[in-house]
Amino acid sequence: MGIIIWLVVGGICGWLASMIMRTDGQQGIILNVVVGIVGAAIAGFIFGGSASLNNGITLQTFLYSLLGAVVLLAIVNLVRRGSVR
Repeated sequence: MGIIIWLVVGGICGWLASMIMRTDGQQGIILNVVVGIVGAAIAGFIFGGSASLNNGITLQTFLYSLLGAVVLLAIVNLVRRGSVR
């Protein structure tokens, strides 16, 4: 049951990050989930493990995951286009 919750939260974080970075029209549902989950992993590394997958989902971990997803999309945009929008 925990993995389903992480997939849903990852999808929401990925979708919100794509809305923030204005890349929503270019991505599908699966890419939103992947960006959200990878963003959560990036946030875990950046913030010293306070947003790890072993912790429960709180507002703090949700915001860290969203921030990690935005950072990931910024890096992808930088590599793909040469500039961040």
